Amino acid sequence: MIIQINSNKSIQVQEELVAQVEAMVTKSLSHFSAHITRVEVHLSDENGSKDGKHDKRCMMEARLEGRQPAAVTCEAATLAQAVAGAADKLKRSLASTLERLNDHR
Repeated sequence: MIIQINSNKSIQVQEELVAQVEAMVTKSLSHFSAHITRVEVHLSDENGSKDGKHDKRCMMEARLEGRQPAAVTCEAATLAQAVAGAADKLKRSLASTLERLNDHR
């Protein structure tokens, strides 16, 4: 499973942030890693340099073998909370998708 991290210009992607995001995504989606070819993580700060309550945004998109990509979004006060929330949403979405796929077989 390849994890690709992108950000807007208001977020500096440093090695520490990359390691944290990769660890959260890997831990959360490890059960589905055989079905996922790539996970794209898009981080943004909606207000830029201004303060805001839920201005950190994480959009995650998982590309599944032979299926349409699944995408989720989470907004939170910190990037860590946004990434964790998006990873949890994506985990539930993939569980539902793959469960339906197995039911049809």
